[in-house]
Amino acid sequence: MSTTTLTQRRWVRWGLIFGFWTGLGLFFAIEMIISYSNQGDPPRWTPVLVYQMSQWYAWGLLTPLILGLARRYRIEKPWRRGVAAHLIAGVLVAPVQVVLALALRYGAFLLLGTVTLEQVAGQLGNAPLQILTGSFDGFITYWIILGIEHTFDYYRKNRERELHTSQLEGQLAQAQLKALKMQLHPHFLFNTLHSISALVHADPEAAERMIARLSDLLRLTLDNEGTQEVSLKQELAFLEQYLEIERTRFPDRLSVEMDIDPAALDACVPNLILQPLVENAIRHGIAPRPEAGFVRIHAARENGVLRLQVRDDGPGLTNDHKGLREGVGLANTRQRLTQLYGPDHRFEFANAPDGGLEVNLELPFRV
Repeated sequence: MSTTTLTQRRWVRWGLIFGFWTGLGLFFAIEMIISYSNQGDPPRWTPVLVYQMSQWYAWGLLTPLILGLARRYRIEKPWRRGVAAHLIAGVLVAPVQVVLALALRYGAFLLLGTVTLEQVAGQLGNAPLQILTGSFDGFITYWIILGIEHTFDYYRKNRERELHTSQLEGQLAQAQLKALKMQLHPHFLFNTLHSISALVHADPEAAERMIARLSDLLRLTLDNEGTQEVSLKQELAFLEQYLEIERTRFPDRLSVEMDIDPAALDACVPNLILQPLVENAIRHGIAPRPEAGFVRIHAARENGVLRLQVRDDGPGLTNDHKGLREGVGLANTRQRLTQLYGPDHRFEFANAPDGGLEVNLELPFRV
């Protein structure tokens, strides 16, 4: 921390201390004036202000010392050391405060010319008694200041702990999301390389085109390496690169339909969220069949929600298999959605009304 910043903080601290004790002095001065006025003996403002302000400004001068002692000797387990230290400090500070208050009070009166040195000397004859009686109140005031300091300190530390815990939770969530996202890369790469290997001998030109598309995909993946969310427009651009690879695999069998609401293109979606869903649709809805099939991607904005759907015209879910066995891609997708959105999302599989499987996904709409 720079010297300038430390100096600024020190001045702010002194300003707060001065403002607090000034406000307290004015409060008690006004209270005294009102009290005497109600008794039919209204006092003059000047001596009342001098009396009260000297009393509380003396505490203001001692506040940094008390705060320093409070930081050095915390009243916390084990209690004995802190309590003993402040009992001694309170006994010592209380009479010092009375002496300071008397010095400030009579000094101000001398400067204002309301008393003479002889009158001050006469008043000081009662100083021992004033110090003794004032020390009892001063001892209590010392502990009140100590209690206020401890209260603020515990509140500050609690806030710091909450902030630190929140930061750790955020870092952990980001680490988990990054790990989940990184799992997609080798899984996707393995599946694509497996497809390429099947074409190397049967159709070398197609295999070469798939390798070129894979290179473009990997480049896009690296460009968004540290990004958890992208716009739907960016996600669809990545998906189009992936679909070029699949069209090479199934040139006469794969038909892709896009039904995208333009109002949804700027919405935030998890990076690489659609590719595993489309891959699953092609793998189970298109690949096992000799005939042609389609995959339909739908996106729309409805009442603050982004609705995404990936549908195929394959066999769907059979009656004796109500659930869907989720591989790495789908299980990873489910975990990422839970990490990013908690309960504020929907991710479901169902049979389409006219056959096939549809995956429905709902996310909070954010730009």
